[in-house]
Amino acid sequence: MAKTDTLTVDQQQLAAAWSRTLPTVLNESDRAEVLADEAESNVLRIHIATAGHSNYSFDFKCTYVDSREVQVELVDVECDGRNVDERTTIIQTLIDDYVRHIHECAQQLHAVTK
Repeated sequence: MAKTDTLTVDQQQLAAAWSRTLPTVLNESDRAEVLADEAESNVLRIHIATAGHSNYSFDFKCTYVDSREVQVELVDVECDGRNVDERTTIIQTLIDDYVRHIHECAQQLHAVTK
């Protein structure tokens, strides 16, 4: 049986809903920016800047597989504007946390994406 459950929400409205909701699931001092991907209508680009002295920033590609499920991929990690090795334990822990927060945000937005 083919999957017919597709995302039917306007991408700009979805990005706006994410922009409102994602900060509520992140650490209070982290900053997030959510943009609609211009090439793919079911993709959002998420930029998260960590708080504090670390100055890390993370870029994620969030793809809607269907109206409820998202696939999250890390695109880039930077520190003070320079690429860093994302395989360190500290960065892996942050990546795991942010991926979990992104999934949490997607769950909170099920009412919007149905």
